[in-house]
Order: sequence, then structure tokens, then C-alpha cells
Amino acid sequence: MKDLFFMGGPLFMSILTLLLIGMIAWFVYHFIVANFSEKEKVLRYMKYGRSIGLFALITGILGQLIGFYDAFSAIEKMGEVSPAMVFGGIKVSMITTLYGFVIYLISLLIWFIFSVVVEKFR
Repeated sequence: MKDLFFMGGPLFMSILTLLLIGMIAWFVYHFIVANFSEKEKVLRYMKYGRSIGLFALITGILGQLIGFYDAFSAIEKMGEVSPAMVFGGIKVSMITTLYGFVIYLISLLIWFIFSVVVEKFR
């Protein structure tokens, strides 16, 4: 895991990790302090947590695009490169996107579970 973190680029991987921690903290805090008599307000706060997960996905895609730009700039400077090197660079650039997708899926899962729980406490 540590190797993937550094291969994906410490800047974007750190941002994504902070978004993951913030998203989980958001869900837990608003679930703990939830006043279940105000169902619409609680569900709105849960949607904000889901939006943090979506922001992580977009940040991961941005990290991949910046990685592509850097890789294509290096290829342009080198001239001729092997296909294996190009595909290796593409594989590395996808790490941030995959991490963003995982964070978004976690946010959707937590949002779904908490929404069902809030609906049952009605």
C-alpha cells in the first residue's frame, strides 16, 4: 500500500487520503448528532458527505490527467520510447483515479446505509 501511495504521487494521494478521512468524519459526526425528528435535514447532511466522495473522485481524475501531461511531456522530450514504458506510465497514472473511485464507492455505501437507518427511525 505504501508503494502505491508514493507511485501515485504523494501530493494527490495525500489530498485523497485527507478527503477520505474528512468524509468519514463528516458522516460519523452528523450521524451521531442527528436529530432523527428532522429527517430531511439529516438526509441533506448525508448528501453533503456523498458530495465529498464525489469530489475525491474528481480529484483522482485530475491527478491522472496531470500525470498524463507529465508523461507525454517526457515522451516528447525523449523521442522514441517503447510501448511497455508508455503502458507502465499509464498504469501508474491510474492509481489516483482508482483511489478516488474507491473513496466515492465508500461514500455511496455509507450514505446508503445511513439513509436507510434514518428512514427507519422516522
